[in-house]
Amino acid sequence: MTSLQPHHDDRGKFIEWFQKDPLLAATGRALPLAQANVSVSRRGVLRGVHFVDVPDGQAKWVSCVAGRVLDVVVDVRVGSPTYGQFDAVMLGEGEWRAVYMAEGLGHAFMALTESAVVAYLCSARYVAGRERSVNPLDPDLALPWPDDVERIVSAKDTAAPTLAEAEELGILPRYADCVRLGATT
Repeated sequence: MTSLQPHHDDRGKFIEWFQKDPLLAATGRALPLAQANVSVSRRGVLRGVHFVDVPDGQAKWVSCVAGRVLDVVVDVRVGSPTYGQFDAVMLGEGEWRAVYMAEGLGHAFMALTESAVVAYLCSARYVAGRERSVNPLDPDLALPWPDDVERIVSAKDTAAPTLAEAEELGILPRYADCVRLGATT
């Protein structure tokens, strides 16, 4: 995670939400850009836990540019020393930060404001057949979604397997493959 420094004046705010040199210094890796996405969600929308098949995979740089979200990164890499663990952080207004996710990590977020705009920079293009999901409400993961916000979850994410089921199905990335990519952050 990187803290961002908004610049304020009488016109509003200006935020440099991505710079390659600080990312390279923090992770030892550059982020080749293949795709940029913007997601607009209403309060309570819960997206994820999504990840992309490895090898190849998809690294992401994510920031909330309007509103607020609870952003969660889940280690879904079988064999990782932090397998099944997560890190959660507030992104957006008042919490100007960005999160880097290496290939093989799962990503999810919940919109906490009436509208939230999340911007992603991705190292690889979206390919439907390579995207995978783990259920964001998996009780064994126990992700810290707020109880005071009504959850709106897509049918696809609701039907996604738990982490244990995904491991049994063999759809999770292997830590060793991610290490070979240099994707350990």
